[in-house]
Amino acid sequence: MPARRPAHPLRIGIVCPYSLSIPGGVQAQVMGLARELRKMGHETRVLGPCDGPPPASFVSPLGNSLPTASNGSVVPIAPDPSAQFRIIQLLNDEQFDVLHVHEPLAPGASETALFLHPAPIVGTFHAAGESASYRLLTAPLSRLADNIAHRVVVSKDALALIQGYMGGEYEVLFNGVELDRFTGAVPRRLDGQTIFFCGRHEERKGLDVLLAACAELPATVRVLVAGSGPDTKRLQLEFAADARIEWLGRISDEEKMEYLKGASVFCAPSLRGESFGVVLIEAMAAGTPVVASALDGYRNVATDGVDALLCEPGDVAALAAALRRVLDDAQLAASLRHAGTRRAEDFSMASLAAAYAAIYERVVREHRAAQGVITSRVPRLRRAVQRMMR
Repeated sequence: MPARRPAHPLRIGIVCPYSLSIPGGVQAQVMGLARELRKMGHETRVLGPCDGPPPASFVSPLGNSLPTASNGSVVPIAPDPSAQFRIIQLLNDEQFDVLHVHEPLAPGASETALFLHPAPIVGTFHAAGESASYRLLTAPLSRLADNIAHRVVVSKDALALIQGYMGGEYEVLFNGVELDRFTGAVPRRLDGQTIFFCGRHEERKGLDVLLAACAELPATVRVLVAGSGPDTKRLQLEFAADARIEWLGRISDEEKMEYLKGASVFCAPSLRGESFGVVLIEAMAAGTPVVASALDGYRNVATDGVDALLCEPGDVAALAAALRRVLDDAQLAASLRHAGTRRAEDFSMASLAAAYAAIYERVVREHRAAQGVITSRVPRLRRAVQRMMR
């Protein structure tokens, strides 16, 4: 069913603080949401760092990213002055009706957009767990967050983090998946039983737990490892003797869909720091059985024994047992596959885009009623920046 065309299309700017050239959960949400909003008829552009050519024609690049430690991970943000000058220029030129800023308090593009607030802002918070910047900079970040017209969190875990430090009212909108891209994917031809992992190679993702668990599985089972990260070389050396492990490196979204569709089981063995299990939804949409850690973020999506098997994070024996159950029991695998496909339908990107579009329309309407005419602080700030550069 085609999307309803809006009576009054909006000019929407979506700001992503993380490099759009590097795979990541926030980046995937930003790009998927932009595609759906454009299908609906809204003029939508994405502003964010790019390490190379922009991934789509509707992306305005802000320059290269700088890997920065955050929340037990390394995130590719662009806090340098040149990137801020670019976003100032773009905000001035584009004159958006509304800005949707993801991770609004992340250094770089998001904070700059929030500081300028040239249009009403919808802010979506993704992170869960703990944040040193929130703890150390609560007061100034709270003042900056006051520029957000409508606050959204992607899970209860994300709500607990941001509300614990910043207070305020938040709407919970779970992440979405472009279901047709996964259901319609052509499966990669893979011989024998295969376990697929796709994610950043860092301690909190639990890849070492999965690789250790594979030692307890039959010699015929292969493990396909996609992605890269700071632990890649160490893990390759540590498990070099296991010829069943195939290191795929970074793969494209299309390749990820093919591997998800073709694998016997998808495994997400994360140890912590997952606010939402979008990668589980992708696997479910592809019709692949899921084995994952029993994290609260993953429980937002999956129910143990119904649409996935969940096990204690970091428990090698439990993970191996769960993987063996799915690989050995065709009836269980079929049941998980069927239930997972149904569960994935609850998280369509089209429904999420419609929910956000309704929020955009409301905040724009309220802003216009309050201001009479939308005014922008960007030209004034841009002139100040230009004077500084002379």
